[in-house]
Amino acid sequence: MKAIIQWFDSQAESPLPGDSKKIDWLRVVPFIALHLACFAVFWVGVSLSAVLVALLLYLLRMFAITAFYHRFFSHKAFKTSRIVQFIFALIGASATQRGPIWWAAHHRQHHRHADQPEDPHSPNEGLFWSHMGWFLADQHFTADTTLVPDLMRYPELRWLDRFDIVVPVLLAAGLFVFGAVLGKYFPATQTSGAQMLVWGYFISTVLMLHATLAINSLAHRFGKKRYQTRDDSRNNFWLALLTLGEGWHNNHHHYPASARQGFYWWEVDFSFYLLKLMEKTGLIWDVKTIPESRREQRKISQRAMP
Repeated sequence: MKAIIQWFDSQAESPLPGDSKKIDWLRVVPFIALHLACFAVFWVGVSLSAVLVALLLYLLRMFAITAFYHRFFSHKAFKTSRIVQFIFALIGASATQRGPIWWAAHHRQHHRHADQPEDPHSPNEGLFWSHMGWFLADQHFTADTTLVPDLMRYPELRWLDRFDIVVPVLLAAGLFVFGAVLGKYFPATQTSGAQMLVWGYFISTVLMLHATLAINSLAHRFGKKRYQTRDDSRNNFWLALLTLGEGWHNNHHHYPASARQGFYWWEVDFSFYLLKLMEKTGLIWDVKTIPESRREQRKISQRAMP
């Protein structure tokens, strides 16, 4: 019963972190169902309109995760208003990666102990653990909120964190209605409510989720190390493309406070480009980047790079 209640209220049992690495399979039924639902594509089919919506939602929610959940909530790499903060917290929550407080608390813990036993998702525990086992386990279902006192000041973020399932459910329902309306009144779109739900929510969410999780797992195993850091973070061009810039992970661990993770012009960082556009409109300000002097420090010689 506790596990089922936690589907809807993440603080139903206790606000304190657990201590077991055992996976509570009943509690993670929604996560499993999210993946199984993708197979419904064989029944609902495909249309250009459904794929475009899926792509748009992938990019929008990935930006909310990379630019706000990560660079803003976790690292305070820029400043913004409370309204903009909450809008992107809502969009990030729709990505089905839990709430901003939970996300930021675990990420700050990761940077404190990267690739050490205290790291929530150390690859030293195995790729499955670093990719997804860590958040399926009881140990990390709740977060250490003492790491995020700056975020705990906002009741709207605390509510969003506690009832993190609400926004994904509303998004899924909205996509079903949207697809049904398109199918009825605009038959040229060749879509339906079920098709829009499967592509716009299930497939888009699963792809985005695993692209994000790959930074925890693959970006600590595959790629190039430019900087000598205390962890095994790597720069990976392909992961940077999939995650709008997060793949420059060794750069990030070298200087986490920077809103720009592609330190050089050839390192594509779409999230940073969009943040610069937001800065020009006044939606965000005080955007931090790495000082040139720090960018050139602690570099590994080319011959020593793996």
